[in-house]
Amino acid sequence: MAAADGAGERGVFIALEGPEGSGKTTQVGLLASWLRDRGHDPVLTREPGGTAVGEEVRRVLLEADNVPALSELLLILAARAALVDEVIRPALAAGRVVVTDRFHLSTLAYQAYGRGLPLADVTAMNTFATGALEPDLTIVLDLDAAAGAARHAAAGRGPDRIERAGNEFHARVAEAYRLLVQEDDRVERVDASAPEAVVHDAVIALLTRRCPETFSQAEC
Repeated sequence: MAAADGAGERGVFIALEGPEGSGKTTQVGLLASWLRDRGHDPVLTREPGGTAVGEEVRRVLLEADNVPALSELLLILAARAALVDEVIRPALAAGRVVVTDRFHLSTLAYQAYGRGLPLADVTAMNTFATGALEPDLTIVLDLDAAAGAARHAAAGRGPDRIERAGNEFHARVAEAYRLLVQEDDRVERVDASAPEAVVHDAVIALLTRRCPETFSQAEC
């Protein structure tokens, strides 16, 4: 892993994950500020999105009236393949820190556990789409589905197609994340029900513990 951006070594790939309302976007922004304060020039992206293809896929997935589960999966993987090829791999090759709001764990949680598509097939298709690229560290912001829905309601946001999938769907997704954390030692859990500053501190503690050669504890 790179000691600093542009140092000629492979960069570090970090993904923030979690169910709806878990605060991923907020935490990506806080993490980006923390990284910049320490001399990094992070590449920030989101899924679906991050490229022309990805942003168009995002529009379809969130705004279309009806998207079958398999079509949803294939669209997401098409967007991810473009993101990996156009953004993530070049940034890592340049020694940059890449931070993404969602990556492959979302597909397992939403399309396999949530939609009921076969887990083995979803996993294999994702591996093909990404060329087997996975984050160095995935941080799951763990929040109950009901708490996430309450946050959305309090913010006065209108739900998109995914958010309208129903309570049972979102409960399956939240539980899936808890299972997935236990199955991969590159995945860590943070309690997202805490205040955002406390969640941010927990994210930073994980980074400095798991990637000390890049994020020195002395800098915190």
